[in-house]
Amino acid sequence: MIDFGDFALLRPFWLLVPPALALLLIATRRRDALGDWRRVVDPSLLAAISRRHVIGGASRRDGPLFWSVALIALALCGPALKTPGAEQFRNLDATLILLDVSRGERLPQAVAAAQFLLERSGARQLGLALYAGDAYLASPLTDDAKALQSLLFAIDDMTVPDGGTKPDRALAFARRLLREAQIVAADVAVISDGEGVDPRAERLAAALAREGHRVHTMFVSARAGADALAPARRAAMSALAVAGRGRAGDAAHPQEIAEEIAASGVAHVGRGELRALEWRDYGRFILILAAAPLLLVLRGRGE
Repeated sequence: MIDFGDFALLRPFWLLVPPALALLLIATRRRDALGDWRRVVDPSLLAAISRRHVIGGASRRDGPLFWSVALIALALCGPALKTPGAEQFRNLDATLILLDVSRGERLPQAVAAAQFLLERSGARQLGLALYAGDAYLASPLTDDAKALQSLLFAIDDMTVPDGGTKPDRALAFARRLLREAQIVAADVAVISDGEGVDPRAERLAAALAREGHRVHTMFVSARAGADALAPARRAAMSALAVAGRGRAGDAAHPQEIAEEIAASGVAHVGRGELRALEWRDYGRFILILAAAPLLLVLRGRGE
């Protein structure tokens, strides 16, 4: 699928047919259409039967036949316009950010990564949940990215009153939220330094993946000084992303995860029955136009 705003080609690979057909016609027209008939048939008789299209008349039908096949290929490309009111189907996918606010010294980098994801969200539904010792919904799913961005600047390490770091509770909360909202395919982004990631968190990420979602991780590193636990925590975040069939990245380079999320939205809407909800395929009407050149071909055969 190729998307041009409100216009799209649902099956663009069919565009290869007209150029291939044109090359075939050029190659065949270089040969003499009468071939060996010239050597075995009397010239006057050959001229008479050629006028009646018994032999050698196929080239006259090449043009209409080419345009007919080209129009059929264009119809099969699936030229489509976005369905009026398609925004009603935005709950098909969403981006849910799970932000670890337990470590104040690492919060600025985590907030900056979350803000980058919001800026690159496109038309997706967005949600924000904060967690430390427990998880809380900071904003319900919405398409107002600016409202979420202003909310991010008000967050500090005292926003969540529960001490500790429990990413498993955040993932369980995300799973429940996505079920209640009936989201078909969500990208869940866990932004954390990896503290508290355990097998239970990995099992919840795997459960989200089985339900059609993906869990990405963005590792938040210390700004200054060495952290002996950083390699192990980074590895734990990577394992969490593998369990959630997502991608592991770094909060210092959020564009990698943002591009992954943006690509997944286009891909899954272009598949199967979900595509029919958002796009109206007008290829069937082009098939009617393809019938006109075919009529010319049939008329030529009846002469």
